[in-house]
Amino acid sequence: MKITVAKEELQSKLSNIQNIVEKKNTMPILSHFLLDARKKGAFIVATDLETAMKEPLQVRIEKEGQICIPARKMFEIIKEVDGDVRCETIDDQWMKIKVGKSNFRLACLSSGEFPAWPGMEDKEEISIEADLLKDVIEKTIYAAGESDTRYTLNGLLFHLTSGVTITVVGTDGHRLAIISKQIQGTINEEKKLIVPKKAAAELRKIIEKSSETVKVTLDKNHVLFTVGKIEFLTRLIEGTYPSYEQVIPAHNENKIIVNREAFTKSLRRVAIMSKERSNAVKVDISNNLFSITSSNPDIGEAQDELPVEYKGEQITMGFNARYFIDILEGMSDEKITLEIQAALNPVLIRGEKNENYRCVIMPMRI
Repeated sequence: MKITVAKEELQSKLSNIQNIVEKKNTMPILSHFLLDARKKGAFIVATDLETAMKEPLQVRIEKEGQICIPARKMFEIIKEVDGDVRCETIDDQWMKIKVGKSNFRLACLSSGEFPAWPGMEDKEEISIEADLLKDVIEKTIYAAGESDTRYTLNGLLFHLTSGVTITVVGTDGHRLAIISKQIQGTINEEKKLIVPKKAAAELRKIIEKSSETVKVTLDKNHVLFTVGKIEFLTRLIEGTYPSYEQVIPAHNENKIIVNREAFTKSLRRVAIMSKERSNAVKVDISNNLFSITSSNPDIGEAQDELPVEYKGEQITMGFNARYFIDILEGMSDEKITLEIQAALNPVLIRGEKNENYRCVIMPMRI
């Protein structure tokens, strides 16, 4: 292989794959990316066996070839040089890199060792606007689990019904976020796909600057997102996602309307003095008033008040302030409504204008 590529082009593409290549040294090949340069075009591929990304690379090809290159080390080299990058393989174990007066010799691996791109069977395709897909991920991903033993909670549920309505759900058992949108296209039958949280986060980065329609290819074990010429594939989490509909309170009688931004700022202030592990704050709700307090015997205490719209019996509840702030920051409405039944019952949170986006948070015992 002998190619020349602009520094900016290579740096940009290598930056995109840094979170996909495997950091742990369990399989050396997974810390490498595949560079495939042929006359019909060049591309790079990275995978950790759960997710895979293929993106085109604009290069000048003098001699075709394939090789697996250490992703992190190559990225570090390219960041520190200036000018066009000339890459030439010595054999399938070594590559020479020349930029201006700088020369490198980099140990590589054979392209034959790189995992094959998974085949997809019984596939169906739908299209989703990039802005819509980005929005539903941003509004739910914070609520998904992190290394939860209930492994299905470590992903986002994409629930597709023929119509097509897409409902995306994230929950870690303490909080839940759910949003529904109408999209174009049809599917043969209802589908519930659990996309890993890491994959959803990477997908959000890919579509962040795109305004194109995303082609979504579905099969039993994988989902492929095609954004322009970039292909992003992820293995789905196997298992049954919890019945999220049953978690959403339907008849909470006490309704409190509060300014979202003021509530967020108040929680941030009071949480400074809460215990670090639990972030626990106490909320006393009385006639048209929220009183928020926190206490940590080793540090001190904090108290704040803000006006709300509420007339009813006094209610005292405890919350993880961090969980509540994440929910509030996922919303954009000026005012939000908290629907409460009792001190230890789930609280439903919704914006005044966006009925399709709802969140649930479980109170804490205080």
